Amino acid sequence: MALGNRGPLNVDPDGRVDEAILDAYWRTGFYIFEGALDAEEMAELKCEFDELVARAPIASGAETDAQGRPAVGDETQRKLFRFVKPLTDPYGATETTGGRYQIKMREPNAPENAPAQVLLQIGGILQFMESTLRIYGHPGLLAVAEAVNGADFTPFTEVIWFKQARLGAAVSWHQDGTTHWQSPELDRGTHGFNFMVNLYPTSAENALWVVPGTHTGGKADLKGMMADSGSDRLEGAVPMLCNPGDVAICNRQVVHGSFPNTSATPRATFVFGFHRRSSVAGVQGWAPEPYSDAYIESSSRLIPLAIDARKQRFPEEQPYSYQPLADQPIRLDEATRTEVLHNYQQRMIGI
Repeated sequence: MALGNRGPLNVDPDGRVDEAILDAYWRTGFYIFEGALDAEEMAELKCEFDELVARAPIASGAETDAQGRPAVGDETQRKLFRFVKPLTDPYGATETTGGRYQIKMREPNAPENAPAQVLLQIGGILQFMESTLRIYGHPGLLAVAEAVNGADFTPFTEVIWFKQARLGAAVSWHQDGTTHWQSPELDRGTHGFNFMVNLYPTSAENALWVVPGTHTGGKADLKGMMADSGSDRLEGAVPMLCNPGDVAICNRQVVHGSFPNTSATPRATFVFGFHRRSSVAGVQGWAPEPYSDAYIESSSRLIPLAIDARKQRFPEEQPYSYQPLADQPIRLDEATRTEVLHNYQQRMIGI
């Protein structure tokens, strides 16, 4: 709370973000926009999330939900529901995503009646929950994306992380970026950022933790940081404390992670982010081929689609104008749900 990086989402009528917000973000590596989403919008988000979890596959590879009904989505979509063992650190000290999870977090014993698997992540979330699509098109948040990454910013990817009470898995300390650490042009914003919307109040026990300022120093030696700290509780780390309706922005180069959720409160976090176009154009990222202009444009159609979804729900709100596709208006309807939204994760951009 003493970091000075939280407050309202201040954007003027011309779409300019308060410079004090940007200064605090670049200084610490994250910022919390308090009350950016109202209670009605959060209620819609929570309702859709509860419905989706109820229709989720019962376990990895399952075709039915907990009540024996056909699980939501087609075969490809069901693979977006990722399950792990309760209270474990499934990625720590593995080669997952280029070995960015360098260290292993502590793993307490699971309760005797714990299931074999718990849901940890739902990918491609915009196609499952229209409330997330509307938040993605929020004019104030997109103005922040422009202020940080430039008017030609591009999408990253979108997920919900779910840490069930007393069962939720850890996500080992890491930095998100994987491609540009050796680039001579690397700076504090090269790998983009994430927005984070928490559906429940977070506490020190279940929150994402961040080591402020580590987005500026290049690739971190996490093993060394753990050795210096004497445990997986890294020196200088702070919990990202949020209430429902707050939206955090977190630099993808800042060191962050989360412990097993042994608390009595769940955490569900809708995460979506954006890149600089210059960081992804022609770059060999997480896709089979380098990102071409055509690929980037195809992925970026999500942005005007989300803007229209929000305009349909909140017609009194001044919508954001996404300049790279300003001459290609896209309306959310049954055709674009199929053409643009269905299995859109296959056109994701990641670096």
